[in-house]
Amino acid sequence: REGDLDELRREALACVRCPLSATRTTVVFGVGDPAADLLFVGEGPGRDEDLAGEPFVGRSGKLLDRLMAEELGIDRRSCYIANVVKCRPPQNRDPRPDEMAACRGFLDRQIELIAPRVIVSLGNVATRALLATSEGIRRVRGRVYPYGSAQLVPTYHPAAALRYGGAGVAGQGVDLGRAD
Repeated sequence: REGDLDELRREALACVRCPLSATRTTVVFGVGDPAADLLFVGEGPGRDEDLAGEPFVGRSGKLLDRLMAEELGIDRRSCYIANVVKCRPPQNRDPRPDEMAACRGFLDRQIELIAPRVIVSLGNVATRALLATSEGIRRVRGRVYPYGSAQLVPTYHPAAALRYGGAGVAGQGVDLGRAD
C-alpha cells in the first residue's frame, strides 16, 4: 500500500495536466498514515502548504491539528490528510472544475490505496467534489453518506472558525464536526 502511494506521489510530482502546475512551488500530495482509518480531504493547498509541500500547515492546519487532538485524541500521524487539487490555485481562489477534474484521479487513487473507514470532507469544495452535488456544506453537514466502502462525513473547513471566530462561529451556524 505505502509503495503504491509513493509511486502515485511521484506521478503527481511530475503532473502538468492543468495550468496550476505552471504556478506551483511544489505538489502538495498528502501526509499521514497510509493505512489510516480516517482521511481528511480539503479543497487545495494555500500559500503555506505550497511552500511546505504538506497539506494543512497554515492557520487552518494548526486548528485542524488542535481539533483532532482535543476532539478525537489523535494527531496527523494517525490519519491521512489530502486535498482535491494538489497544486495551489492563484490567490487561494477555489479550484476550477477543470483543475479538479485533472487531479481527481490522484484523489480517487489515494482513497483506494488508503482505504479509510471514514472520510471527512472539509468545506464546500471538497464536499461538492466528493459527493458530486451542488448542495452547500450547510445543507449536507451533520449527516453521513456512503462512499464506496467508507462513510463520508461533510463538515466545515477549519478556516470557517478562523473567519468567524468564537461566538461568531455559533452565529453562523458553523459546527466543526464535534461529535457529542
